[in-house]
Amino acid sequence: MSRLQVYVQGVGVWSPQLADFAALRGALRGQDVAPPPARPPASRLPANERRRAPESVLLAIEVADQAVAMSGLDASTLACVFASSHGDQPIMDYMCAVLATAPAELSPTRFHNSVHNAPAGYWTIATGCHAPSNAVCAQQASFGAGLLEAAILAVADARPVLLVCSDTAGSGPLTEVTGCVAPFACALVLAPQPGASTLGRLDLHLCPASIAGASSAAALPATWMASSPSASALPLLALLAQGTGRCRLMATGSLGMEVQLEECA
Repeated sequence: MSRLQVYVQGVGVWSPQLADFAALRGALRGQDVAPPPARPPASRLPANERRRAPESVLLAIEVADQAVAMSGLDASTLACVFASSHGDQPIMDYMCAVLATAPAELSPTRFHNSVHNAPAGYWTIATGCHAPSNAVCAQQASFGAGLLEAAILAVADARPVLLVCSDTAGSGPLTEVTGCVAPFACALVLAPQPGASTLGRLDLHLCPASIAGASSAAALPATWMASSPSASALPLLALLAQGTGRCRLMATGSLGMEVQLEECA
């Protein structure tokens, strides 16, 4: 694949330690950063929807809103890609338990929220977005696969694209399988051309998985990245906070992706 070039117009981040991209920048500078509230605000959703929405939806909506606000673009016009390694694990644990014991008692609302593209549905309804949207899953490589999908879409269609990647903490026996012990979510607004809010240019190039390796995010605790598959985005997020550099991500189970961040004049 020839090298892809896209421009980052906005960034969103949320984890139990980080309320937003500014908090990530502070953490990288060694500053004490106040943790966010226990639940992501997700203020884009109407109050009644916020009360009913599961954590998986709140995570995705919160970081999407942060990234779009930073970009200054209209959310209703943005094509979007939502990625997640495991979807909503607490709901999946609930459904497996109920189906095994009392299937007639399964909640229709929880079933509705169990589908992998539920966050995309909530987002497009809340923003009135009729642009293309899709959901991507590639287990541990889900962030890299989502980034590749969003970058290709931005270049091929010559339009800005919102990328969201999020995972909830595991629940029940699923935790032993997924190893996901904490929620994490991030979002990027990618564009084919630079704009007023551009943070930098990403040059993406596929490489063999054998040399992709595991990238670390300097000055951040290693446990943050190990706590969630979506936190594999942290090396790239750290580059964006610092302004330049390179990292390697997994794009699929058999392909890696080298990412070079260049400052824009």
